[in-house]
Amino acid sequence: MTASPNPSSRPKGLQLLVRNLTFWVFIAIAAGVLLGHFQPATGVKMEWISRKFIDLIKLFIGPIIFLTIVTGISGMGDLKKVGRIGIKALLYFEIVPTLALVIGVGIAWLLKPGHISRGSLSVQDPGKYTSAHGAFSWWHFFLSNFTLQVLIVAIICGFVLNFLPRKTQILHVLHQLSTWVFTGLKWVMYLAPLGAFAGIAYTVGKFGLHTLVPLARLVGSVYLTMILFVCLVLGSIMSYFKENIFSFLKRIREELLLVLGTSSSEAALPSIMRKLEAMGCSKPVVGLVVPTGYSFNLDGTSIYLSMSVIFIAQLYNVQLTFWELLSTIGILMVTSKGAAGVTGSGFIVLASTLTALHRIPVEGLAFLLGVDKFMSEARALTNIVGNGVATIVIAKSEREFVRPGAAAALEQII
Repeated sequence: MTASPNPSSRPKGLQLLVRNLTFWVFIAIAAGVLLGHFQPATGVKMEWISRKFIDLIKLFIGPIIFLTIVTGISGMGDLKKVGRIGIKALLYFEIVPTLALVIGVGIAWLLKPGHISRGSLSVQDPGKYTSAHGAFSWWHFFLSNFTLQVLIVAIICGFVLNFLPRKTQILHVLHQLSTWVFTGLKWVMYLAPLGAFAGIAYTVGKFGLHTLVPLARLVGSVYLTMILFVCLVLGSIMSYFKENIFSFLKRIREELLLVLGTSSSEAALPSIMRKLEAMGCSKPVVGLVVPTGYSFNLDGTSIYLSMSVIFIAQLYNVQLTFWELLSTIGILMVTSKGAAGVTGSGFIVLASTLTALHRIPVEGLAFLLGVDKFMSEARALTNIVGNGVATIVIAKSEREFVRPGAAAALEQII
């Protein structure tokens, strides 16, 4: 007589897969692409769901940055070390994104994605980015960048707390608040598949996969360049510090899929901060490097901006000399630092860069607007990977990286 199958004997692998949030985010993205392609009108209507999910995540960004930095600085005690971490972070944020700019210019110059007919491309109005009232302002950038504001306030509070007589009691309360905030975030993250589904359905439904065909060469060049940058440049940096870039990508796969679905790196900011701590980075390093990096360490954006400038130059058959290419990199080194925190700032930065160069028509932005949404995923993915690598590098250089127990803590988060 054959014994009846025992439910507990089912493959554990299948059970783990079904319970894995990453699996459901991936399924949601695939479903969103199908909905947006076959039912574009319905896909466009999904936008409000994606926006609400991102808004919900943003509620946690301020408290998490504040609590992480304040408790981290106060717990470290060595204020000179905190300053040293900040200086290292700023140096890193200047060197690596500049390298990204050089690579973007170089590959665009080699692959020549702009050597196509302008007549075959769709044109949209770039007026709101090129008009006078859209000129980029560093003051407006700071006022509009909530992450940067919280960062500065948290650093000040962290320093002040070191000199208060009841520091221990205050830290205990802050640690308790931090536990509650991350518990709330854990529950909200169960909505990630819904947010990713709605975000990708809206993008495909509104812009359509067919819009990629005329500019497939540009989109392909941008994605290829960013993949090479992550694997070769960031991979080499990680290898120097005895870490593996592919192992890191595997550990943050959930965040990467979330960014891919929502086109927003902010959606994964609280979660990746928690992951980096679980991997072994100290709280002060995570608290200082990640939020600052979201404003200034924009590797993906740097590649996109540099390649876009060269693309428009090639589209209008503008032959740039070697010195003009160097000028392009030099201008973007300054202007690209402001391409975060302000809606549409990427195009504003592009407009200001083209204006400063004088030789490339600003009107060329009109050809990029149709596919920008599809390239925003590549920018956001590269930015978040770059910030994760920067955090690990600075933590290791400061001996603020402790591996023991990291794997167990990471399993609890996943």
